[in-house]
Amino acid sequence: MVAKGKKSGKNPPVFSHEFIIQNHADIVSCVAMVFVLGLMFQVSSPLATVFIALHHNVSVPVEIQPGVTQDMIHYTAGFKDIPAVFFYLLIAIVMHAIIQEYLLDKINRKLHLSKIKHAKFDESGQLLSFYLISLFWAGDIIYRENMMNIASLWDGYPHNSMTFMFKFFFIIQISYWLHVFPELYFQKVKKEDMSAKIQYACLYLAFIVPAYMMRFTRVTIVLLFIHYLVEAVFHGCRILAYAEKTSIAKTIFKIGDLLFVLGRFASVILAVLTYWYGLAKAPLEEQVLDFQTGNFNTGLIRLNCLVAVCALQAFLMYKFIIFQAQRLREAKSTDVAAAALAKAKKTQQERAKARKEKKGVKEDEDDLPEVDQATNKSLRQRVK
Repeated sequence: MVAKGKKSGKNPPVFSHEFIIQNHADIVSCVAMVFVLGLMFQVSSPLATVFIALHHNVSVPVEIQPGVTQDMIHYTAGFKDIPAVFFYLLIAIVMHAIIQEYLLDKINRKLHLSKIKHAKFDESGQLLSFYLISLFWAGDIIYRENMMNIASLWDGYPHNSMTFMFKFFFIIQISYWLHVFPELYFQKVKKEDMSAKIQYACLYLAFIVPAYMMRFTRVTIVLLFIHYLVEAVFHGCRILAYAEKTSIAKTIFKIGDLLFVLGRFASVILAVLTYWYGLAKAPLEEQVLDFQTGNFNTGLIRLNCLVAVCALQAFLMYKFIIFQAQRLREAKSTDVAAAALAKAKKTQQERAKARKEKKGVKEDEDDLPEVDQATNKSLRQRVK
């Protein structure tokens, strides 16, 4: 049994909304197990394989030694990837529930966060887990495919052949960002919070899916690595802030702000080098739209891709500037409120001190003889 949602004291009716939400992880894992069990029977094995295995494989000669080549199984993109995306979407939902139940909920019980902070902590915890896994995975692919050499991002386009882990990375990316939509229902996300989650999921899909289908996978994986690094630092800082590690969080937040700006500039430079310079070096007879060979290297497509990447970076930078301006305004208003409170407290202390001194003078006068008290009273009246 995998993790379940939060349960109330009363069991809801079977197949009701509350029942599905509370037991969605078990339901989804059972559906996924149907496909896995289908591999064990000869009748259902071909259908189950469509959902679980990766398709569109090709044999590519690879040089393993000088003068010695060997055929290796590589993969291309195609429509048979849709069933695989559906199956791994189910796996993403199950993994989401496991991380929530066995990691985030346990931490939340110790922190005693409010409802708003609880929701943000869960969101950051889920995204940080995904970003860290994707970072290590993408970094390994970049290293193995020698993509630290920038020229490799456009040399040999169209990149029709991908290793198993390379293609699997993109299948998981698409599946993960698609799983955000059913999670809106399973997690009972409020309507006012839905728009932000839908927006960033759609943005990821709008860039990853076309890049995967148009064979721009090499530049895309590097851009994702840069973006995920910045996002991982941000969500890590937010988790530290909620865990009351404010001193560490403030320092890392400043580093994260610097990384965010550098990441935006690096993404724009990389896009310009790839779409404006690198792919444009191909011979004119090869710059044609050919669906059969997977060639999308035309001037119009390159321009649209470059504009899309730059527009996204400008949008993210705009949101970043607005966020920083709001934070500065809030910090300024907090300082003003603190100064006003300190001034009011000081004034209150001065008034209390004056009353105390006045009371002391009065007590001293009470100790004097009646003649002296009358003299002091007449002197005060003359001064007034």
